Parts: sequence; structure tokens; C-alpha cells
Amino acid sequence: MNSIKSFSDHVQCGRLEVHLVGGFSDERQLSQKLTHQLLSEFDRQEDDIHLVTLCVTELNDREENENHFPIIYGIAVNIKTAEIYRASFQDRGPEEELRAARTLAGGPMISIYDAKTEQLRIGPYSWLPFPHVDFWLQQDDKQILENLSTSPLAEPPHFVEHIRSTLMFLKKYPSPTNTLFPGNKALLYKKNEDGLWEKISSPGS
Repeated sequence: MNSIKSFSDHVQCGRLEVHLVGGFSDERQLSQKLTHQLLSEFDRQEDDIHLVTLCVTELNDREENENHFPIIYGIAVNIKTAEIYRASFQDRGPEEELRAARTLAGGPMISIYDAKTEQLRIGPYSWLPFPHVDFWLQQDDKQILENLSTSPLAEPPHFVEHIRSTLMFLKKYPSPTNTLFPGNKALLYKKNEDGLWEKISSPGS
């Protein structure tokens, strides 16, 4: 909320709008719990917030052979027109394995994009060696799905391959601070004229 409001300090009109999309009717009801937490948090805000889109849990659910799946897995926003539409992403941005490794190793969700500088700021991160990494790398797809996914039946096709590559990354870099972040500095990326992410030097490096 603070990040969004910092761009409109001097604006006298307009309103704060929220679009919630995602989740489905999963067996563990994780989507329902997360939706409730998000709505409760927005309700606690002092600002006047307008809920424009709510496509969550059972509203984003389809059933096939008695199994539940999300209808929408991802969305994108056209920031010039404010149009929101369904999207899938082949390119998941710079340092995907590094970011995925941090998450699989237990790192909390964070935002890596700085809208004021228009840069991605990745790290520096640290994590403990992933427990039993060799054991998990030896498991078949079914075991990985059942044990390393919150929704095994609803994962996209690339999920197991993604987890395996992330486990390999964690095995290769059990302690990333010095090897992946020279001088313990963040990795910075900025889009070039062609709209592609390009690595840039950290200040002072």
C-alpha cells in the first residue's frame, strides 16, 4: 500500500483499486485461508479501497474427473490502459533459478522490483543447505508432486522439471552469499531499449 501511494502523493482525484485473482477449491483449503487473510488485511487499512475484481477460490475453480483446477493461473496488467487479462509466461525474468532456490529454501515472499528506479534488485540472499537434497533428486515425479507441492493435481506441466532444476541449484550453491553475490551486493537488472532485462553494475562496484 505504501509503495502504491508513494506514486500519488500529490494526486487529488482517483481511487485505490484492488483486483484479486487466483486460488481454487483445493483440498487443504489453502486458497480460502489466503483469500480471507488478504480481504481482512485490506479491510483493516485506513484508506478507502475499492474491490474491483474478485476471481478467487470457487469463483476460479473448474472440476475435471472429480479433481479441482484453477481456471486462471496468471494475469498481466497493461499499465497504460489498466486492462487486466489472462496470461502465461515463458520468460520468468532474470535469475529465475536463484529466486526459486530462495523460495524453496524457506524465504518469505518479497517484491524485487523498484518502480522508482525501474530496476530489479535481487538479493543478497542466504540460506542453509537444503536438507536431504540428494534424496529428493532421486525421487520420481509423483513423489516430488505429492511432497513439494501444495496442490499436486493442479500444478502446470513444467512444475516437476522446475523443482528438479531448483534442487540442483541448491545442491550446487549450498551457501550462496559469497559465490552468487560478490562483495555481498545485490544483482541489479534494468530493461534496455528493446524491453529486455539487462544486468547493470551495483553502485560502488
